[in-house]
Amino acid sequence: MRIFVAGGTGVLGRPLVEALVARGHEVTASTQRTEKLSIIEAFGARPALMDGLDEAAVRRAILESEPEVIINQITALSTPSHDYATWLAMTNRLRSEGTKTLMAAAREAGTRRVVAQSASFMTPPVGSGPTDESSPLYLEAPEPIRSHIQANVAAETLVVDTPGIEGLVLRYGFFYGQGTAIGPGGEWAEGIKSGDVPIVGDGAGRYPFVHVRDAASATVQAVDRGSPGIYNVVGDEPARQAEWLPYLAEILDAPPPRRVSEEEAEEQIGVQAVYYGTQIRAASNAKAKSELGLTLEYPSWREGFRRVFA
Repeated sequence: MRIFVAGGTGVLGRPLVEALVARGHEVTASTQRTEKLSIIEAFGARPALMDGLDEAAVRRAILESEPEVIINQITALSTPSHDYATWLAMTNRLRSEGTKTLMAAAREAGTRRVVAQSASFMTPPVGSGPTDESSPLYLEAPEPIRSHIQANVAAETLVVDTPGIEGLVLRYGFFYGQGTAIGPGGEWAEGIKSGDVPIVGDGAGRYPFVHVRDAASATVQAVDRGSPGIYNVVGDEPARQAEWLPYLAEILDAPPPRRVSEEEAEEQIGVQAVYYGTQIRAASNAKAKSELGLTLEYPSWREGFRRVFA
């Protein structure tokens, strides 16, 4: 099958391209950096140089590869920034503007199916129990959370509602594993070692973690399984911040994480620290298991963290 992976050298793009090639698919993968073209070639895929916001480049790359399936994994989240809004700004544009361009090119190329990345942690801080794909989204969230959720929703709508294309949206959880922020040398792991990542308030926020290789495996399954729609791709066990932070600190031989009040966290870090630390809700993966055949190599973050940092 001819598959185009937009964003083929990112944290998820690399294991995804490897897995697709291993399955015998004819894969074209894009990057916007010339020095990464050789990485794609080393995986056995055809490289394409493409800026996700360059309409002409996107159209050219997709029409030349004539993909039956497009997998959109383009983000700008690997670019570090101490300001949360600045860090998300380019990814927000890629989700809204970039997805619009990509879907138009997909229709022109006769692409049958598009699988796109989104996030599972976008629901309001109300209610109990895990959320699912039908749960309402936090559209009234404070900025800059609201702009990111709106961009994700815009992308999801374009993917699912474009006529003539089977659109699947994968709402991934927080990635951990090789190359991620929660991996050897990763930003969060290093921050925990240095004591810079605090527990906020009661630490009741329930993180929906997923190992990056499980996310890649689910994406491969979505190439030819599952009805059009939205799927949460997360692990089996949500993680309270007050549990996973000390647990990971112990694994890393780091000092126990400090605690800060919600007020301190909002002032020192931003409103997102309060949302993730105290309000985020768990997400259910039941739909992905039943319809995509999601099978987790790392069902629990507890065992997963230990294996990642062994």
